[in-house]
Amino acid sequence: MYDIIIIGAGTAGIAAYKEAIKKTQNILIINDGSWDTTCARVGCMPSKILISTANRVYDIQHADEVELTVKAQIDTSHVMQHVQSLRDRFTKATLKDVNSWEKSHKISGKAEFIDAQTVQVANQKYQAKSFIVAVGSTPSFNREWKESLGDLLITSDQIFELNELPKRLAVIGSGVIAIEIAQAMHRLGVETTVFARSEKVGSLTSPTLQKNAIEVLSNELNIKFKVLPEHVQKYRNKVKIEFTEHGQSQQLITDYLLVATGRDSLLNTLKLQNIDTSFSDITKLPIDPHTKQLAQLPIFVVGDAFTSTPIQHEAAHEGRQAVQNCLNFSKLKNIKTLTPLGIMFSSPEMAGVGQNFKSLTHQKTAFVTGYASYEKQGRAIVNGKNQGGVEVYVDIKTRKLLGAELFIQSAEHLAHLLAWMVGQKLTVDEVLDNPFYHPTLEEGLRTALKHARRQLKAV
Repeated sequence: MYDIIIIGAGTAGIAAYKEAIKKTQNILIINDGSWDTTCARVGCMPSKILISTANRVYDIQHADEVELTVKAQIDTSHVMQHVQSLRDRFTKATLKDVNSWEKSHKISGKAEFIDAQTVQVANQKYQAKSFIVAVGSTPSFNREWKESLGDLLITSDQIFELNELPKRLAVIGSGVIAIEIAQAMHRLGVETTVFARSEKVGSLTSPTLQKNAIEVLSNELNIKFKVLPEHVQKYRNKVKIEFTEHGQSQQLITDYLLVATGRDSLLNTLKLQNIDTSFSDITKLPIDPHTKQLAQLPIFVVGDAFTSTPIQHEAAHEGRQAVQNCLNFSKLKNIKTLTPLGIMFSSPEMAGVGQNFKSLTHQKTAFVTGYASYEKQGRAIVNGKNQGGVEVYVDIKTRKLLGAELFIQSAEHLAHLLAWMVGQKLTVDEVLDNPFYHPTLEEGLRTALKHARRQLKAV
């Protein structure tokens, strides 16, 4: 019997293995499919390569933002090869690490639970005192559409495998993945159409910033809000999409249909119902949100197998922390300890830190909102990137910074600063006692914080 069996070798599973091997040699990791992680292969890394290239093209074409006149011929014919080459570089690094592990500690195959202490892989049974389940998720899509379109319907698992940029692309969804890829493709010269179920883009919950984001992104992208395809079919090796907009029936011919409407957990591949029949509905599993424990069992579910925020650094953290709970089952500790931090790499970028506007409002927390527009922010104007704004949320009673939302260029950097502030439970006064260099984008945070502090005086 193993001390720990880890199921899944994505970011969470690999982090769990690296931590577990420090504590015991009596471990096993089981993985069905590739061992190079979703992030490196089809997620974080290839998407950022594509976005980086697309933003470079955009900056060349919009040099007039800083009063430059540029005449350039841009050849995008090698973009996908560039994406794949760098992607392979990152996946090779992960695989090199995995290949250095003891062969007796890892097996490839599909694991299925027989009971709370036993899994089966290819008719071979393996038992453990505890389990870390890190099977991850897979892109969701309409099965009927897939049957009709075949390889012309793609998800984020396939788009980075294209040999060349398509001429036309339709995207279903307006969330993080959908907008990131749609904007990148548009900037690379792909005629891109986005179909959105609701009038919302990205990850922002602030009504003010969401309205601003819709306005800014709609000026660049062709987003059809509250419009979805009614019928799709293959037509001359392309995709014909029929839809209704403004009461009129319309159709669109495109090279591919990219579905980016979310991800489905792979927990349903584990036959958890063999442990308890009530586990047949994986959306209702009794998983403790803090310890990640399944019911009262020595089974811990980590990473994006059971979460609404599939974020790489959180998955790695949960994987490492779950090992401690597996080996100290009588003294469980909270695994979810990191300050929430989410970043969307659109342009401008979106970010959320700590508690967002929606959660604070839902909880009826007494807070004030400090706001700073970046349309008039000095350094943003200098950079020719003066769009969007920042909101910070401050507790009225304690004056502590609770969270923030951002829609600005370089939000990824400012969001980290804010996350560390929230994590240290700093008050608005303590934050404002720190230096803010001039002229920098960080000064916009000071503007928002001072706006919040002025409101506190009036309460």
